[in-house]
This record gives sequence, structure tokens and C-alpha cells, in this order.
Amino acid sequence: MFESLKTQSLEEISRVTDTRALEDLRVKYLGKKGLVTAEMSKIATLLPEEKKAFGAQVNAVRDEVTKLLDDKKEQLEESEINARLETEKVDITLPARPQPEGKIHPIAKVMEEITAILSGLGFEFRDGPNIEDDYHNFTALNIPENHPARQMHDTFYLPSAPPSNLPPQAGGGFSSPLAGGIKGGLRVLRTHTSPVQIRAMENYIKDGAKPPFRIFSMGRTYRSDSDMTHTPMFHQVEALYIDRGVNFGHLKWAVNEFVTQFFGSEFEMQFRPSFFPFTEPSAEVDIRWGDRWLEIMGCGMVHENVLKNVGVNPEEYSGFAFGAGIERMAMLKYNIPDLRQFFESDLRWLQHYGF
Repeated sequence: MFESLKTQSLEEISRVTDTRALEDLRVKYLGKKGLVTAEMSKIATLLPEEKKAFGAQVNAVRDEVTKLLDDKKEQLEESEINARLETEKVDITLPARPQPEGKIHPIAKVMEEITAILSGLGFEFRDGPNIEDDYHNFTALNIPENHPARQMHDTFYLPSAPPSNLPPQAGGGFSSPLAGGIKGGLRVLRTHTSPVQIRAMENYIKDGAKPPFRIFSMGRTYRSDSDMTHTPMFHQVEALYIDRGVNFGHLKWAVNEFVTQFFGSEFEMQFRPSFFPFTEPSAEVDIRWGDRWLEIMGCGMVHENVLKNVGVNPEEYSGFAFGAGIERMAMLKYNIPDLRQFFESDLRWLQHYGF
């Protein structure tokens, strides 16, 4: 019986001429209801002394059929590639086809708008590395070691030793992804742009400067998540203001100005109590979208531990911070339904949503 099954599979596989038909044969023999799978299911009905010999025979047949299928697949794929190479030729002497004028990507457009708004409000742009150390990404921001954000399922961790082929850093700028040094041991792809604020305040204090500090940061961030509203890489903007006597009223005014200038005055806005390790008190900001409220950003008064970690006296100074996802802002303002489309490089999509 097993010999006839092997002979039958060999004959059918040898006659196949395309990969789709080959996949049908894989299902026929090795699928959940396949011929070989059916034989393997008989093992449970045999006597104990019969199972070993029968199982060995079935496994041998399965391995042989699997090898036949894999070898045939490799052969067919190579033949298909060679056929395409023969037929899909490009005449490089032909003149280039005229292309329509390019468009600005919605992310770039929104980042320009945000920069104009925050600069107009007196905030100064600061940049930082995409590869961060554990200290600046978590510890300095008052995020405890047992916080879910530190877990592997949320954060992309990297080997602790820096690559040996990185170019030397010059001029004190961020010329390499490891600029600023590794203070905290573990390295991560930054999960938010808040580490930029930590580094900026550290540099201010190191240079002998004192508040007021009024900065904003904007760029790529990374988290292990992917669906219609989340991607492993996305963009954030965060603003920070530190000075004497800063209170929650100042925060509400700044957020209201930012949201109104970006979305327009027709949008209704509300603050909802929330929790973030680096701010206290904390809130989330919603805008009314049709008949429902949609969250657009988080905000709060900078936690005193964060101020202490960068060398600012919380008894003398206070401050606020707010941050938002740039893709979320673009989706709401320009009615873009799926976050993943931002990164699919579809020219038709860009022609429709570009500027």
C-alpha cells in the first residue's frame, strides 16, 4: 500500500508544470485531509506492538513525498524565473516616460504644519538618536523596571555592544544612531520622543543654562505592534515647557492653541484624567469627531522625579509636556482610514492624499 502511494505521488508530482498545481498536490498528500495524513491517523487505532513499525513506514513515506514536493517546487520556481528573464526585457535605450509632478507625503505635510505651529508658540526644535539607551528611554522618565512598556512584547531591544563599524561622532551632533553614549546598558529603538527632551535638558544644565526651557521634538518611534491603527514604526511630536510657576492652566492653553491651529476652531475638545509615569497630574485630550470622542494626545505636568533626574530643582521650577502621534493627527485631519497605507509606497494613494 505504501509503495503504491509513493509511486502515485511520484508520477503526479513529476507531471506538474506550475507551482499552483504543485501546491494542490501538497494539499492532496500532506494537507489536513491528505492521503498521507489519513494513513498517519490510523496509528491511533493499531495495537501497541503494531504502532512502531507502521509509524516508521508512514513517516518514511511522508518524508519522501515532502522531499519530492520541495525539489519540484525549487525546479519550477527556477524555470519560472528563467522564463520571466527571457520575456520581461527592458530596452534601456528608450527615453524615460514622462512622470507627473510628485506630491508631498501626508506625514511630511503634517510635520511641516506642526513645526510652524509650535515654532509660532515659542518652542524650539531639538533632535535625538533613534537608538536609545535604557536610561534615557525609561529610567530618566520615571518609568519603573516592572512597567509593561519595558517588556519584550512592547519594545525592540538591541544587542548591548555597539557595532564596530560605526563612524566616529564629530562636532557633538547626532552623526550616528548611538550619539550621546550608552548610559543605561541596554539599547532600544526609542519607544517615544521623550528621551530627546531628557537629553536636551541634560545638555542645558551641563552648559550652565537654567530654565525657561521651551522645546519640541519630532521623529520616528518604534513599538512592537501592528494593525489598522498601529505600526511598528510611527512618528510622534512632543512639546516641553519648564519655568517658574508653570501650572495646569498654562498646559491647557498651550494644548488648546495647538489643537485649534491644527484642526480648526470648529472642533470641540475635552481633557480626561489619565496616568503616565513621567507626568503628574496627567490627562488625555479628545476631540469630538462626529458623534464620538477620539483621543489625539496625552499631556500632564512634568513629574518631579524627571526634573531631578536632569538636574532641575522641582522646588523652584515646574513644567508641562504634551505629545501626539503624527499619523493619528493626519488620519483625523485628512480622513485617511488605514494607518498601514502611509508606508505602502502606493503611488495611487499618494496621488490621492498627497499635497
